[in-house]
Amino acid sequence: MQKIEPMTLFGYKKLQAEVKDLKEVKRPRTIKDIEEALEHGDLKENAEYHAAKEQQRLIDGRLDELAELIGSASIVDPSELEHARISFGSTVVLTDLSTDEEVTYTIVGGCESNPDMGLISFASPMAKQLLGLEEGDEVKVKLPGGEKRFEIEEVKYQEIVFECN
Repeated sequence: MQKIEPMTLFGYKKLQAEVKDLKEVKRPRTIKDIEEALEHGDLKENAEYHAAKEQQRLIDGRLDELAELIGSASIVDPSELEHARISFGSTVVLTDLSTDEEVTYTIVGGCESNPDMGLISFASPMAKQLLGLEEGDEVKVKLPGGEKRFEIEEVKYQEIVFECN
């Protein structure tokens, strides 16, 4: 059974741009570095050669990862989804019941997540426990740093900002 990876069009284009950069810029540069290092002779003690070969392995591994992600991508337009309950693309305003601190998260695809900007992956522990809940619900969330209790203040759709200007 193939894994489906939901993401917005932004995330899909971001992955495609990374593939293009790796194939057209970084990999050719690494191949050139390998060729230049080969000219230095003895490969046993040729640090430049070994570093370039390692870089090539990393690039090839990332290209394989990206091919799998793109192949399993399901492009979702969050503006077309219902947001009465927390779902992909929902922006959620939560109040931490122990500190009264308010936090806002938007649930996005894994390749789009940026916790510093409040964008959390739908596959994150936090998002998994929020999906399907609605305004007014209280939830006890088990996180790597311990357990927290939140009240869901608001569930809405708003245009997602993926990058700072």
